[in-house]
Amino acid sequence: MTDPRQQSWLPDLCRLPRLAAMLGLAELVVVVVALAPDGSRQWSLSDFFSASGFSLWLALASTVCLCSARSVLSRLPEMPGTLLAVLMTALIAGIGAGVVHALYGVLGGSFAQAVGFWRFTLGSAAITALIMALALRYFYVSDRWSAQMQANARAQADALQARIRPHFLFNSMNLIASLLRRDPVVAERAVLDLSDLFRAALGAGEGDSTLQAECELAERYLSIESLRLGERLQVDWRREEPLPWALPMPRLVLQPLVENAVLHGISRLPAGGCITIALRCEGRQLHISVRNPAPDPDVRGLPLLQGAGHAQRSIAHRLAWRFGPGARMTGAWNDGYYACDISVPLP
Repeated sequence: MTDPRQQSWLPDLCRLPRLAAMLGLAELVVVVVALAPDGSRQWSLSDFFSASGFSLWLALASTVCLCSARSVLSRLPEMPGTLLAVLMTALIAGIGAGVVHALYGVLGGSFAQAVGFWRFTLGSAAITALIMALALRYFYVSDRWSAQMQANARAQADALQARIRPHFLFNSMNLIASLLRRDPVVAERAVLDLSDLFRAALGAGEGDSTLQAECELAERYLSIESLRLGERLQVDWRREEPLPWALPMPRLVLQPLVENAVLHGISRLPAGGCITIALRCEGRQLHISVRNPAPDPDVRGLPLLQGAGHAQRSIAHRLAWRFGPGARMTGAWNDGYYACDISVPLP
């Protein structure tokens, strides 16, 4: 695990979206200045392009400088490091503005006579420092928010590890022990399925899984439960090919839904029932549905639904973190059946 003290607090400006954002801010400053109703002068098209080129050059130079010095600045405490970063960009802007003003003066441009040297250089340095300070603060807060969201997603994944309940382990081990003499082949298969299930649970917060791995894990869980429930548990897999089996997904997305279908549905019905698991692609969306017969939730009481609701909220949050706002998850009981539907965008 990475030591938080060794993590860089300075926002990473080396990424292309961050660089584009800095250039966009620079151009926005030019547009605001050009549209300001101060009545002092009229901006021509050449003036606008010249100011845009100068502003974009300053933004690019400042961003590249902070990108190169990120590792050095991050060794300092946050406040002195931030002040030094802002002063560095102000120095770059002042030097760049001085060079530009001197060139205009040598070439005999009217701009050099209209705006004094110190006003132009110090003004450019101050504006650049202000914009850079605001940008660094925004990216800093954004990075901390993203880190917090990722930590919450991992915490929810870790909480799902405890959802493979101790009584499920005890029941499975007792079941396997009873099968050792009667059917050792089935007992061996159950041991392997149980091993894969707990291996996935222990790695719930470590990296991504795939659609194929999630389906295989659900099959292993259902295989173990079928040994306990027998003919009361029927499973109907509906896979409409082609399916993106290699699609990266958070771990333990499908198995908890199947577990809820068994614990809160099939096991509570004397006659059992059939769990239908459907996977299909429609357009650029992957749809996963888990449907099972279940007692009326108003009759059996809300306390029995708390575990299922916690798992669904956790899965929904982790899907939203992984796939963004395009991910959807719904669950509802209707006419004797409970259906949970997942929809995620395909890359």
